[in-house]
Amino acid sequence: MVTFGILPGQNGIDDRRRYPSPGGRGTKGEGDPASPGRIDKHPQRTKALPDVNDLDAISRQITFKLIELSHRARAPHLAPSMSIVDALVALYWEVLNVGPENIADPARDRFILSKGHAALGLYGALGVRGIISMEQLATFGQPGSDLPEQPAPGAVPGVEWATGSLGHGLGVGLGMALAAKRAGSGSKVAVLMGDGECNEGSVWEAAMLAPQLGLSNLLALIDFNKWQATARSREVMQLDPLADKWRAFGWRAEEVDGHDIGSIAAAAKRCYAGDGPGAIVLNTIKGKGVSFMEDDNNWHYIVPNEEHVSRAREELLGTP
Repeated sequence: MVTFGILPGQNGIDDRRRYPSPGGRGTKGEGDPASPGRIDKHPQRTKALPDVNDLDAISRQITFKLIELSHRARAPHLAPSMSIVDALVALYWEVLNVGPENIADPARDRFILSKGHAALGLYGALGVRGIISMEQLATFGQPGSDLPEQPAPGAVPGVEWATGSLGHGLGVGLGMALAAKRAGSGSKVAVLMGDGECNEGSVWEAAMLAPQLGLSNLLALIDFNKWQATARSREVMQLDPLADKWRAFGWRAEEVDGHDIGSIAAAAKRCYAGDGPGAIVLNTIKGKGVSFMEDDNNWHYIVPNEEHVSRAREELLGTP
């Protein structure tokens, strides 16, 4: 069943309550201080960015942060989070009109991470982008945190939907794109799915409907890292030729290197400039960025230890 979403802010809910206005640097002097022993769920947001023109450096920073957080929280699903980092950088830094300055605007662009088990990757991008604070990002997986291992909608700015159950994100994104189109807001919606998620019939129900509705503001991205939970994707279902399948359903479909940020951004812009929905098949590597994690499906489950963190730091940041 295809789920039709509505734009937050058009359903009687004031988005400003869900997403407090971004604060600047400094102390937490506004509002009530956090109670002793509890996590401050909305600390002042700070920007901790490398050179904004060096998107590869931003990607490496995010990737290492994910490894640190996975180690600290003893949380799995690290490798499938790492495979989407470059796509997230392309979207949040180059394509989507969403950031700390407009996160409460009902007309903002929206991103839905349909492969919710990779929520750590989304949190990392939101932190480095400045949509949530780095202090809040550090609470991932901790008791009382608003950053659980699977995303909870409205818990923090930038998390639009709960997507732990696979196959529903595209239908929800379709509903949001349709609502935006009817409202004349001009906002765009991007949905990032896993390749294994394309086994779900609900994905293809939404894929049939979006072209019928002419949703040129809807973009689907498929993280084609060639692995599912316990086997190679091609051993589980006949996904190939994946881009041609989307074309057959009436989508403008492209296939790109999922770790070439510039190519991803350019393809996304071409898709949004078309007359209907667009799809990008991202050829990615699970565990991308760290030699001993790349294309090793064990890192879907392994939690890094201190030695792993140290080795990853050297590879990603060049520091011991």
